[in-house]
Amino acid sequence: MDDPLVNPVPAALTGPLRTFGDRRGRAVRFDPDVSPFAGLPADPDARDWADLAALAGPGETLVLAGPGAAAPAGWETVRALDGVQMDGAGVEAAPDPEAIELEVGDRDAMRDLVERTRPGPWGPRTAELGTYLGIRRGGELVAMAGERLRVPGRTEISAVCTDPSARGQGLAERLVRAVAAGIVARGDRPILHGAASNETALRLYRRMGFVLSRPMRFDLLRTPER
Repeated sequence: MDDPLVNPVPAALTGPLRTFGDRRGRAVRFDPDVSPFAGLPADPDARDWADLAALAGPGETLVLAGPGAAAPAGWETVRALDGVQMDGAGVEAAPDPEAIELEVGDRDAMRDLVERTRPGPWGPRTAELGTYLGIRRGGELVAMAGERLRVPGRTEISAVCTDPSARGQGLAERLVRAVAAGIVARGDRPILHGAASNETALRLYRRMGFVLSRPMRFDLLRTPER
């Protein structure tokens, strides 16, 4: 069987997360309130690109994550980012006594923390994808991590962020281990994605036991205007 993590967005949206997006032919796209990610097969043809354009609508932006494929004429590549995928089978997962499960009433605080720290794409419904844990100090949410992509047997840890006022205290590592503990408890393996250029974060993840699985491409694209 092919590894679903080679092209994780189609694997997620035709599997565990199928209720969070749409499919047309071999093209898939998350509801934009959930995530900007979209997916195509590893060998997309003209029909696949046309189906994705129809799913998104004219002049819309989306992110393709996977092996990378050159967009055809009419599409605009807004930004191309080299990334990595890391496997957390060797991570020592552990619950954290200070971590709390974030709920619907915490959504405004989660959005505000994301806006201050910019950990990656975040939308009004992103938190519905899985469990999110946070740490509060003085009543304010200062650190967070949670679950995003899910494929059979694996769950991605995402939105790892810490407010500048609380950095240097190891909160991100503690939350990653705590989120991983929940993933492992239900029988999945934790994974994560990161920018290849973010050596500070990658150094932390390697120290925790994450190992490189493969390089990834993250392409921010704009669909044709017509």
